[in-house]
Amino acid sequence: MRRFAIGITIIHRMLVFSAHALYTPLEEILRPLLFVEEGRVVEISSRAHKDVPANAMLVQYDESILAPGFLDLHLHGGVGVDVMRASADELPRLNQFLAGHGVTGYFPTTVAAPLDRTYAALSLLADAIEAAERSRPGGAQAEPLGIHLEGPFLSHKRRGVHPPEFLLEPTIEIFDRLWQAAHGRVRMMTIAPELPGAVEVIGEAAKRGVCMSLGHSDATIEPARAAIAAGARHATHTFNAMRPFDHRDPGLLGEVLTNGNLSADIIADGIHTAAEIVKLFLQAKGKENSVLITDAISATGMPDGIYQLGPIQVEVKDGRCTSEGRLAGSVLTMDKAVRNVTQFAGWTLRDGVRAASWNAARVAGFDRGCGKLQAGSEATFLVLSSQGEVRKTIVRGQGY
Repeated sequence: MRRFAIGITIIHRMLVFSAHALYTPLEEILRPLLFVEEGRVVEISSRAHKDVPANAMLVQYDESILAPGFLDLHLHGGVGVDVMRASADELPRLNQFLAGHGVTGYFPTTVAAPLDRTYAALSLLADAIEAAERSRPGGAQAEPLGIHLEGPFLSHKRRGVHPPEFLLEPTIEIFDRLWQAAHGRVRMMTIAPELPGAVEVIGEAAKRGVCMSLGHSDATIEPARAAIAAGARHATHTFNAMRPFDHRDPGLLGEVLTNGNLSADIIADGIHTAAEIVKLFLQAKGKENSVLITDAISATGMPDGIYQLGPIQVEVKDGRCTSEGRLAGSVLTMDKAVRNVTQFAGWTLRDGVRAASWNAARVAGFDRGCGKLQAGSEATFLVLSSQGEVRKTIVRGQGY
């Protein structure tokens, strides 16, 4: 925010952003005016209904679209940084890279690892979240907003690349130790509902405000429904690491695709799921319950080579991340995921933006001030081309 000192008085000058269109993203406003003061949106209007005040600073992006920043609920790293191994000094590099691809908030995501190493990583990530809350940096960098525990309560049969020796049966005692190590900053947990003790852990974690997400699971439909009754409300990277769909035994996947009360996310990279399957998913879950994630690892934004995913060594070649022949995360960026759904499924850019912003924010439990542009929300938004390329990322009114 531009400030002008007059004597000892600091005057905050209002900023007004204009563009070709604005996605809230629930609606589209043509020729918008986005009024920003002290890092927050104070009003959204259009040139058809309001003029720019004479004392305001007008910032124009005439051929562009203003849209809320993206939120990635499932991210392991990027630009050589692995969130389970990173120091506090390394995370800013990741945060700047993510902002360049439209992500303004994210959940650093763990993988199954020795518990002592997991506890240490959770503590460091919680420190980073708390530091971001204290400093509230502006400019083009993403912020870690909460932690996603992907493991250790996963199915051995559908573990993907998670090391089997580090998978555990769910207990409230182990969950509480993870919770304490993370300073209570766990916002999401992926769990296999068929495991003994899963329903009890789901109930306890849901009471603490954790979004319990079903995934890495070989569940039939009955334990899936029991988990949802206990408090699970989301599904992790749908189709991947799940019992395959069968028309006589639909299993967890059948429940995910048909339950309108369950939101779900997908890796729309054309590698984890074919374009036709992305389209099927989006048709089944609709514009309200579809969420885009990247599952990106430290190799994202880097050349082919060998990279780390927690304790797992991953080979990256031609956009595929593998370990011992299994897919091991992705090098997808969120802006690319948004563009992909417009190509794979014929969705509008606004619908793709919604799946990466407002829908993700609702799943994360951020009901206001995140993922949506409205009066009172933070002035954190993107300047996009008509094709969805990120031209600029503005955080709390800074970085224009």
